[in-house]
Formats: sequence, C-alpha cells, structure tokens
Amino acid sequence: MRFLGRTIDERFLAHRRQSTSIAGIVGGVLAICLFEWRYFVNHIWSWDLLAIGLTFVGVKMGLMIFYYLTD
Repeated sequence: MRFLGRTIDERFLAHRRQSTSIAGIVGGVLAICLFEWRYFVNHIWSWDLLAIGLTFVGVKMGLMIFYYLTD
C-alpha cells in the first residue's frame, strides 16, 4: 500500500476528475449531434439518443445549480 500512496496523489486525482468530466461532456455533445444528424439527414427520431442527450443536460445543469447554491 505504500507504493500506491506515493504514486496516487492529489494531482492524479485532479487529472482523473478533469478527464472524466471532459469525457462526459464529449459523450453528451456527441449524442446530441448524432441525434440531430439522424433527424435532419435521415428524418428519423432516435429517442434513445435524445434521452441520453437530455439526461446529460439535466444532470449537468442540476449539478451546476446545486454547486452554485451550496458553494
């Protein structure tokens, strides 16, 4: 366990948090863009992609409001 204590520090955890946040944002934007592509090009409503995109937007906005009110 001492090896992990020297290897994993605050910088590692901050980079992991930041990369996870960016990956989530990219995934949500990609789902919304793919939904729009299928709607405008193929004229097909992809309800699953719309649900993923709206869930991303709802969670992100909810957490932003929560952190604004509690910080």
